[in-house]
Amino acid sequence: MRHTLHDHRHHDWNRGREPALTLAPGARVTAQTLDAADGQLKPDSTPEDVAALDPGRANPMNGPIAVDGAEPGDALVVTIRELLTGSWGWTANIPGFGLLADDFPDPVFWRWSIERGTSRAEAPGGLAWTPVHPFMGTLGLAPGTPGPHPVIPPWRTGGNMDCRDLVAGSRVILPVEAPGGLLSLGDGHAAQGDGEVCGTAVETEMRASFTVELLKGAAPAFPIVERPGETLPPAAEPRVTTTGIGPDLTEAARAAVRQMIDELTGRRNISPEAAYLLCSVCGDLRVAQIVDAPNWTVAFSFPLGRLD
Repeated sequence: MRHTLHDHRHHDWNRGREPALTLAPGARVTAQTLDAADGQLKPDSTPEDVAALDPGRANPMNGPIAVDGAEPGDALVVTIRELLTGSWGWTANIPGFGLLADDFPDPVFWRWSIERGTSRAEAPGGLAWTPVHPFMGTLGLAPGTPGPHPVIPPWRTGGNMDCRDLVAGSRVILPVEAPGGLLSLGDGHAAQGDGEVCGTAVETEMRASFTVELLKGAAPAFPIVERPGETLPPAAEPRVTTTGIGPDLTEAARAAVRQMIDELTGRRNISPEAAYLLCSVCGDLRVAQIVDAPNWTVAFSFPLGRLD
């Protein structure tokens, strides 16, 4: 049986919230989610609109959905069947948010045009492009401890993981902590680099269809994602990689991203702010090694062809 969930939106996790739907295992649901700003930003928005955002409205989620028979210790398996983005999206530098918040204190707003038929998104003025690979930034279950709990940090039960493996065709295995599971989702992304370093991706509304199954007594320690192949940009894209090295992973990550911003501004004559936002959408941050004590290596790679 198919169900539709176009409203019942909320902005925090709470095991005490009444479910919008209660389903039998195996049901299919379609949800129309809003963008991460809850509609506060429009195609003609300005940096001033970014500065005026109400943080209490960030990352609206549709739900929660209860599954019959789901109890703590079980697992819910969410199979994402289809994701359809809106026709436009945005990336912003939100003051006080992001990996380099101290470096970039001023608000920035970018509007992306999303061409779903050609799987391509264009930044303002043709500055850059990126393939469209839609995924859900937020998908998870209510934590078992009494709420409310904020939506921005992820939890053991999932939530705002911003993991770009959450694409159509993926199976997401989530540990149940609250009776019914209480599944919610939102924060659709048309594209994002690993790390989402400025704090935003190509944020967009999303039409998401998915099925929910129940595995008794099979809760994983943390969410597990099984992703189909050939869904993300090919590793064969020519890339430049910068590194950060030191005993603190966060500081090493900042160093790698700062160096990439220097590289992009030098190679392509773009502003540091533009380079920072492009790093969030197109670049990939990863831990290259965490065994060679006392210093760890963080690598940040960027496909230079996106700026051609």
